[in-house]
Amino acid sequence: MSNDPQSASKSAAATTGNSGKWFLAVLGLALALIGGIFVWLLGRSFLRAYEMRSWPEVACVIISSEINERRHDENSPMEFRHDVSFGYEWMGETRTSSRVSLRGSAWSSKRGLIEQRASEWSIGMATTCRVSPQDPDFAVLKPDSLAPGYSIWFPGLFLVGGLVMTFRAVQPKKYSLG
Repeated sequence: MSNDPQSASKSAAATTGNSGKWFLAVLGLALALIGGIFVWLLGRSFLRAYEMRSWPEVACVIISSEINERRHDENSPMEFRHDVSFGYEWMGETRTSSRVSLRGSAWSSKRGLIEQRASEWSIGMATTCRVSPQDPDFAVLKPDSLAPGYSIWFPGLFLVGGLVMTFRAVQPKKYSLG
């Protein structure tokens, strides 16, 4: 073993270079993982909404339409939700559903917004709904938005950028002599 200061310096530089490589590789993988999770979630939502567009549309009638209120505790604001129920016929059988969309009706602290949504479906109104062919008891008045498909590019940048960062970090450096 030699006490050559130059070889000790080279060894320290190699160790520092490797730790920097590993840091960038792990950081790139973390970015790619987070981006991949969001790409998967948005892609799943988009495909589900796209599939809903192919569900058969049938005539339906609004049976009930009301606004529900709740308060979590005395210090929280009042929240409101529009509950709707509608009847439809599927394969000669009468059925009912209570879903405006796939996720149902959301709660909101804005009563005016909920009243506006409730005014879209008044009792006795004839409209159309979409019925799931796999589960005819599951019907919605409005299919979900395709918006997740339009914004999937943003987390896709993190996925691709993280993979490129990882690839570039673990790739051996090429030095030129000129």
